[in-house]
Amino acid sequence: MVLPLLLLVLPGAACVFSLGVGLWVVCSQLLTADIPAAVGHPLKLWVLHCLLELLMTWGRIFEKLRICSMPEFVRFVHDLQPLKKDPDVRVTDLRYGTIPVRLYQPKASSCTLRRGIVFYHGGGGILGSLNTHHSICCHLSKESDAVLLAVGYRKLPQHKSPVPVSDCLAATIRFLKSLKTYGVDPARVVVCGESAGGAAAAIICQNLVDSPDLPKIRAQILIYPTLQCLDFQSPSYQQNKNIPLLSLSFLFYCLCSYLDISPSWKSTVLKGAHLPAEVWEKYRKWIGVENIPERFKKRGYRWMPREPLNEDAYQEAKFMLDLANSPLLAEDEVVSRLPEACIVSCEYDLLRDHSLLYKKRLEDLRVPVTWHHMEDGFHGVFTTFDMGFLSFPCSSRIMNAVVHFLKGL
Repeated sequence: MVLPLLLLVLPGAACVFSLGVGLWVVCSQLLTADIPAAVGHPLKLWVLHCLLELLMTWGRIFEKLRICSMPEFVRFVHDLQPLKKDPDVRVTDLRYGTIPVRLYQPKASSCTLRRGIVFYHGGGGILGSLNTHHSICCHLSKESDAVLLAVGYRKLPQHKSPVPVSDCLAATIRFLKSLKTYGVDPARVVVCGESAGGAAAAIICQNLVDSPDLPKIRAQILIYPTLQCLDFQSPSYQQNKNIPLLSLSFLFYCLCSYLDISPSWKSTVLKGAHLPAEVWEKYRKWIGVENIPERFKKRGYRWMPREPLNEDAYQEAKFMLDLANSPLLAEDEVVSRLPEACIVSCEYDLLRDHSLLYKKRLEDLRVPVTWHHMEDGFHGVFTTFDMGFLSFPCSSRIMNAVVHFLKGL
């Protein structure tokens, strides 16, 4: 008698609990999310944001129950979506040692060597995979007539810094040594990444500047990249701290997880008390707010003084200064020798100012820069490309700008 009763009650209880979780996510995001009307499709962004928050909430529940970690759950659900096939692109899954990679090659014959692209997906070392960016890679390969290698670097929770970037670097070097096998022109190899993948692209360009035994990187494409983790009080951090799909709270969760920093230091880091005054002064010439054009300071920015140093926080967070975590801090001698860049920034992106600062550094050192600023863009918008109802026109404009840049190389 008890067992049949349980079989009736448990499904009902599960449904009620699931409904409660969904309602809690929706109501909480109504109160906290900042959806700017200027994105063009605010309701669509809110739906997309709620879906992601729902996935992460269930991930946290499973994490509490010790079933799996939140990042693993979200990536598992993302990877359930079927991959779209393009009859004009050959897709091959490979492994470079322990690193999964996916090779995209146009099926059409070519009488010349093709350009090559190494692509690094975003997700803060937590989200994203080869599957989530499959359509983007397929389209890039087809439209730019390029052989594209997508790197499925290892991620959290098992793999923290510097493993993801080390994987990207190792896979890139392997690809550069195999260009003849793939029919790629050694003079036209490009690295491309979005968000954390953009950081990987910038770091790899810097690391390979002095590699005479490898083909030189022809160009770097950085789509709203993460380039520094020192200053969290620049205009874009203040203006866009609650805008999906990257809030300040979620960014700090990614940062603490990736760098293995205690979340208890959040308020200290946000107030700038995690670094000594001499460090701030040293890097002011590159990350100071005076390097950001005035038009980006008009929407609710207020200068805030940094608090005195917390020595304990500094001891834990000082490796934020490592170039593997903050490529924006590389010396002029390195930055001046980098390949030309295509940089995409978005107005409603928490990390917008990273792109503006790096653009200025490159231009000051006479490195050619092609810059596209999406006035209606937000962090993560590029991942909506080919997402049907949840796609944004901005994602197609970014794709067109990247393809146009590639074709000009």
